[in-house]
Amino acid sequence: MSDKYAGADERLAKMSSDQSTEELGTVSAPTPKYITQLDLRLIPILGCTYTILFLDRTNIANARIEGLEKGLNMPANGYATCLWIFFIPFVLIEIPSNLIMSLPRIKPNLFLGCNMIILGVVSTCQGLTKSYGGLLALRFLMGIFEATLPAGAAFLIGEYYTRKEASLRYAAFFTFGVLGPCISGLLAYGIRNMNGVQGKEGWRWIFILEGILTIFISFWVFLLVPDFPENVKFLKPEQKAHLLTKLRADKGNQKLDIKSVNWVKVLGDYRIWLPTLMFFCCDMTAASMSAFIPTILTELGWKAARAQVMSIPVWLTGIVFQVFGCWVSGRIGKRFPFVLMGILLTMIGWIIQVCYSERMAVTAGVRYFSLFCMSGGTFIQMAMTTAWMTNNLRGRASIGVGTAIILGLGNCANFVASNVFIKKEAPYYPTGFRTGLGLAITGAVVCLGYVSVLWWHNQKLDRKRAEHGGEDGQTEYRYVY
Repeated sequence: MSDKYAGADERLAKMSSDQSTEELGTVSAPTPKYITQLDLRLIPILGCTYTILFLDRTNIANARIEGLEKGLNMPANGYATCLWIFFIPFVLIEIPSNLIMSLPRIKPNLFLGCNMIILGVVSTCQGLTKSYGGLLALRFLMGIFEATLPAGAAFLIGEYYTRKEASLRYAAFFTFGVLGPCISGLLAYGIRNMNGVQGKEGWRWIFILEGILTIFISFWVFLLVPDFPENVKFLKPEQKAHLLTKLRADKGNQKLDIKSVNWVKVLGDYRIWLPTLMFFCCDMTAASMSAFIPTILTELGWKAARAQVMSIPVWLTGIVFQVFGCWVSGRIGKRFPFVLMGILLTMIGWIIQVCYSERMAVTAGVRYFSLFCMSGGTFIQMAMTTAWMTNNLRGRASIGVGTAIILGLGNCANFVASNVFIKKEAPYYPTGFRTGLGLAITGAVVCLGYVSVLWWHNQKLDRKRAEHGGEDGQTEYRYVY
């Protein structure tokens, strides 16, 4: 092995014997150059899979204000049904999908690429369907194939980075998701001018062109997505050896042995379920924004074309908060303060909307400001909560199941969001806004409870190590909070 990695490996081996999260999170060693290679190879292409999720989630909202409901003669609750029917298979497929992707003979690039190309075909067909029933069937199929993408991508990212490195990479990953609505707004603004081309309405072209974009990106998934770290090909031998040593020191053996996994313990792990509940609460905000921002902006007085464009700064705010917050978090090794800050920002946004729903004197400008609070608050939570969960898990089974659950069941907030914004309550939506505020408050309570449990574990471990001269900490490690 190259001399430049030898000293680092000795330090990693020493750190592995202690398993202290603080030491792993604050060690000041130079970042190996191959980490940049990993970043450039992993984050952009895997991030694109998350962009597609949000693109497909938000393009139906853009199509709605361009005449989707009228074009397919949808019933009063038809739009809400189109939203929630997507998430039934989306939630059910993610855990088995991640377990399948982690099997020895399954290549991540082939698995994700095949699902993505099929998703692109199904998405394109949304613009060709002639009936409301056909759209529902296509939305259900989209849920199946799209479920594999974000969970699989987040799983693979978690396999390549240490706990200290993960938060910023997850922020970059989720940033690509926020780009989905931005791109969708821009595309919808341009595509709406295609109304009548080839005899098709503008809303149909939104689905058709964005579906073709999905197919195009799928070919890059086949080419660029790497295998798991132990099988990586694009690193030099000494770089690969250093990476594996570093990951084992930080997270233990990551290879998956299905027969040796205690599935009851994995599936019942509070370190998975409490962050998932927090993700669910913050995703209520993201789901509401994705589905209803264009509609809310038109109700603020902007016409459809301007509403598409005015949604873009809202999503860009989420990107700034997300990346900067996770960068600072990675530097100081803390997650909890940033998650709580995000929750408080989100609550401010919901409170403004609730005041509006109660017929208080809330101007359009203030309501527009509330969307920025909600965007910044919710997206810093999504990235940070996912990183926080994976920071405290060990083993490929736990991380695979955890990322699937948090991005699968966590996204169940879409069921709530699609049903509490009742059309006849427009434009005040008292049910929707109060539900959103209630879940934000719930997220704060869960966050405080979770950090208390982690703190208690660390205090207990410190006492055990003090009593036994540090030797009893061999099989336990301190949690990140």
